[in-house]
Amino acid sequence: MKGGMVWLIKRKPSSMPEYLSPGVYVEEFDSGLKAMEGVSTSTAGFVGMAERGPVIGAPEFITSFADYQRKFGGYLSANAYEGNRFLPYAVEHFFLNGGSRCFVMRVAPEDAMPAQGEDAGKILSFTAANPGAWGDKIKIAIRKSMKAKTQIIGAEGKQFILKSTAGFVEGDIVVFNDLSDEKAKPIYNKIIKIVDRMVTFAEAFDEKTVVDTDIVPTTALTTCDFDLSVSYDNVQEQYEKLSLNPNASNYIVKKVAKSNLVQITVNLVEDIKHPVDLIFGEETEGGKITLEGGSDGTTTTTDASVFIGSDKGPGQRTGIASFIENSNVSIMAVPGIVDPAVQLALVAHCENLGSRFAVLDVPMDKVKVTDVAAHRGIMDTSYAAMYHPWIEMYDALDKKSNYMPPSGAMMGIYARSDMQHGVHKAPANESVRGCTGLSSLYNKAEQDILNPQGVNLIRNIPGKGIQVWGARTCSSDGNWKYVNVRRLFIYVEESIKANTNWAVFEPNDEVLWARVGRTIGAFLSTIWRDGALAGATEDQAYFVNIGRDTMTQDDILNGRLICVIGIAPVRPAEFVIFRITQKMEE
Repeated sequence: MKGGMVWLIKRKPSSMPEYLSPGVYVEEFDSGLKAMEGVSTSTAGFVGMAERGPVIGAPEFITSFADYQRKFGGYLSANAYEGNRFLPYAVEHFFLNGGSRCFVMRVAPEDAMPAQGEDAGKILSFTAANPGAWGDKIKIAIRKSMKAKTQIIGAEGKQFILKSTAGFVEGDIVVFNDLSDEKAKPIYNKIIKIVDRMVTFAEAFDEKTVVDTDIVPTTALTTCDFDLSVSYDNVQEQYEKLSLNPNASNYIVKKVAKSNLVQITVNLVEDIKHPVDLIFGEETEGGKITLEGGSDGTTTTTDASVFIGSDKGPGQRTGIASFIENSNVSIMAVPGIVDPAVQLALVAHCENLGSRFAVLDVPMDKVKVTDVAAHRGIMDTSYAAMYHPWIEMYDALDKKSNYMPPSGAMMGIYARSDMQHGVHKAPANESVRGCTGLSSLYNKAEQDILNPQGVNLIRNIPGKGIQVWGARTCSSDGNWKYVNVRRLFIYVEESIKANTNWAVFEPNDEVLWARVGRTIGAFLSTIWRDGALAGATEDQAYFVNIGRDTMTQDDILNGRLICVIGIAPVRPAEFVIFRITQKMEE
């Protein structure tokens, strides 16, 4: 202990407090071990076409299929979308089979157009928030309102004294009304400057007409604001007391910026009138505007680039590329899209990040073993798994059963298996919930050919129902042939990465090496005790080496801390073999 104390004094001499007077001192210090928490492995990412929703930016977080419907709309018609209609069904199957959270990115054809409204009095332009025919159902209602009201109690030339300037802002259009005379016309003006209660207007009022010093006023000066209501089906957005004044806190562009339904452009005009009068004509209290011209584009035949997306920088990414901004997703799919270019792009995305796993579909019309194997042969990667055949599930839009790609249900099964057993357990020998049939039935002999090639079949097992009967990756490397092995390594790697940031910029010496080693060792010990690592003892299950034997002096001088970690993952009992012989009577 004494040597350790001297060592700590040398380690952090500046951290030693001053003891200047007698007394009892209580101090805190790090024990040397940092707690590590495993990252999530069951958050899914989906890319595909939807009825509505943003097509640029970050993917949307979804916690249920009802949540998906609120943000992206309902099921898609086979007539309108053909093979690009499967996103909503995949998300539904994900939650049905045990998933609890996912991120969704909508894509749309390049010729898709947002609905637009006629220029409202040439001062406001309304456009649906994103492209699609859905925007034609948007209804907009505008009515007059006000955010501030007062009386004018004095005048000095073009400057007038208000009883209160609360709620009034330089640049506001205001209206003066004589409440005692029903025939008196409103007088409009614009505030140029406000100093305390002294206000300068663009045009001088008639002092005799506007000044009112009565305790109970018979005149009123009010702001010219308006209420905006935007509705779509059962979704309604309300914005009250809006202004066309860019200086005001209630400026319409600021208030409606977060709308999920519309985007607004303001064209400022010099006319000093109430905005509602400019939009709908004078002597009106309000009116309605409808949008039109929305188009879903060419949804039946779409180029692979739409799904692959583009990377134009933060906030401007689309398709698969949009998930670069997301650090939560661990499994991904582009449901039903079997174009090799799209699947290879998804695999490359997962490999480049090294933190997520792709779930791929085989074309439904590929039934022969040779055709299925040929499609599997387009890639060689441990960061993806391929499933076949398609599953028969109820289609709520067509009111009958239809065949759907299995990727959505499989990611739900991944999530279910992870939560019930752990990521180290192969997501196989699991029931496909909601599945009533398969697009094609394979026997054992056919699986004998496809399984070693990395095609995971879904089969109708007598007495068990429809089960996932394979757990292979698309890799030819025997070390990475099992889905659970690759996903376990992703889990360990990402957990260590997420929980060791505290070590960055710490002094790179023996104290830091010991703390890092103990922290990672404690984490791996927990994983081993949970059954994720093979071995009867911890020494057989993993090792953590960090120190002079993992780093050269050059590494240390260049700020590199190198830790070598080895783990022995458990592999699934894919082939359960019982060898039976006769026991002779003695």
